[in-house]
Order: sequence, then structure tokens, then C-alpha cells
Amino acid sequence: MAREPGDRRERILASAAGLFARKGVSATTVRMIADEVGMLSGSLYHHFDSKEAMVDEIVASYLEDLRIRYKAVLARDTDPRAKLHDLVVASLEVVEAHPHATEIYQNEVNYLTEIERFGYLKSAGKEVQSTWLEVINAGVRDGVFRGDLDPKVLYRLMRDSVWLSVRWFKPTKDYPVSRFAEDCISLFLDGLGTRPLN
Repeated sequence: MAREPGDRRERILASAAGLFARKGVSATTVRMIADEVGMLSGSLYHHFDSKEAMVDEIVASYLEDLRIRYKAVLARDTDPRAKLHDLVVASLEVVEAHPHATEIYQNEVNYLTEIERFGYLKSAGKEVQSTWLEVINAGVRDGVFRGDLDPKVLYRLMRDSVWLSVRWFKPTKDYPVSRFAEDCISLFLDGLGTRPLN
């Protein structure tokens, strides 16, 4: 019983995350969240001071997980191709661990950055971009990746392919996240064309 307040807080966050992802942050009310959890609206304020506080905790947790995984990828003594592979895998693992937060971030980042409380989202976005560009630029320097393509365009194409998959990709036993990551990397690095027979 000692864990009940924490459990309730987690249930509130889980329900709120689902609503924010489905309906949008601005369209979701505290009353909707309370109804989803089965409590009175006023009772939510014992756990969170506002709807924005809930969004903040959901998104901050997601970004912290991403930051930790990306830092681990960059710390590995591997070549740029392996690092790019690992960035895709890390990203998809975060999508799988935080599906609602991923969707909230993708759908709402422009709206949220206009709210003072979420000013940190701009620097978080720059940090994510910097991580990918560091790996892409290293690959270009090493001659592993093409140098005739704009690294920022490549980053955006790959980022959106990975992050927006939260809207449609549902892992299964036969097609898990690990296989999806391999297919993404194969397309990003080897292209769509068939390989010539030797």
C-alpha cells in the first residue's frame, strides 16, 4: 500500500500521455484526464500543479532516455556506419519505450516551444540534430557516406522516417523493432536498388 501514491501518479501520467497523443495537448482538459483515471479533477492537483506539468514530465522523461542512449552510441569506439546504425536502433527503442511521448513531441513541439516552461525543447532538438550530424559528417570525412548530399537534409529524412514511424509501425514477434531498424539502415545506407549478381 505504501506505493499507491506513486502508482496513482504513474497511472495519471500514462492516461494523460495517451490523451495528449490522441487528442493533442491543447484539446485535452484536466477533466478528461481525471475521467480517464476515475478521479475528480481537483484530485489531480494533489499530484500535478497543471496540465503542462504532466506534459513536461512525460516529454522530459522521453528526452532524457534519448539523450542517455545517444551519448552511449557516441562513446562507442565504432565507425560512422556502425554509429548511424546504433542511432537508428536507439531511436526506435525510445519510440517503443515512450510511444505516446514520441507522438506528443512530434505533433506538439512547435506549440510547446511557444510556452516558456518548454523552452528547453529547442536546445534538446538542437542536441539531437547535432548528434546525428556528428555521425553523418564523420562518415562523409571517412569516405563511408556520400559527400554530394547535404548532411542536414539526410538527417531530416532519416529522423522523420524513424520518429514518425510511431504513427504506423507496430512491432510483432515476426517483425520486431530490431528487424525494422536493420531494414531502415539498409535503405538509408544501401538504397532501394537490387544488388548486381556476381
